Amino acid sequence: MAATEVRAEAREQRSTAARRLGALARAELTLLVRNKYALFTAVLMPPLMVAVIRSALDQAALGGSGMSALEGALTGGLAMMLVLVVYLNLTSAYVARREELVLKRLRTGEVTDGEIMAGTAMSAVAPALAQSVLMVVAGTVLLDMPAPRRPELLVPALLAGIVLLAALAGLTAAFTRTTESAQITTLPLLMVSAMGSGLFVPLETFPDTVASVCELLPLTGVTTLIRAGWLGSGGGQGVLEAAVTTAAWVILSGYAARRWFRWEPRR
Repeated sequence: MAATEVRAEAREQRSTAARRLGALARAELTLLVRNKYALFTAVLMPPLMVAVIRSALDQAALGGSGMSALEGALTGGLAMMLVLVVYLNLTSAYVARREELVLKRLRTGEVTDGEIMAGTAMSAVAPALAQSVLMVVAGTVLLDMPAPRRPELLVPALLAGIVLLAALAGLTAAFTRTTESAQITTLPLLMVSAMGSGLFVPLETFPDTVASVCELLPLTGVTTLIRAGWLGSGGGQGVLEAAVTTAAWVILSGYAARRWFRWEPRR
């Protein structure tokens, strides 16, 4: 009888947590729809960036990468989309909710810190997942790209990228004073990822020494796994190294965000 009561209580707690998380997610998605800048970044910026990447790759020598310009643009565009939709939008959202005392008020109730962070992140996670599906479908159906050859690798790569960039958004928000300054504090990771993680130009075209350094950047492993999942490229050793690098960054970023995230407004 006691065991039955414990299981029933555990189910009720999970149900209550799910309802709280759902309420936070609905509120955040409503705010996203009302925020024209954030909505533009989440919906229209990724397709524009794919076009920019395609243009850049048309000018690059991709013979050593084994990819066409279109394949490089779409796979790199998927990774860039995660940066734009998750990292940029979520950093601003965390800062805005903190400075408006929303996070402080939420912590006085039953909502846990993890639920607050996850609920706020849904305004970025949901559009990122939708954009991922749309980009894969559009690339396969409209642009004659091959269907993902290793979806069991592509899906975890996208999810790992979302988790990583959400954690990095929380960490960046800790050092960001206002939503306006978020456009500056997010710039270093955006530029480093765009130029050094293989989004615009595959690492195979870099000199060996430069490529070895760039392989250690936060988003390089995710980009490598996305390309391996969609195109079936990369050997087992390369995929394993990318997975280990990604896992290390997820753990490190998650710990750092939890350690230094600020719940009180910065003064």
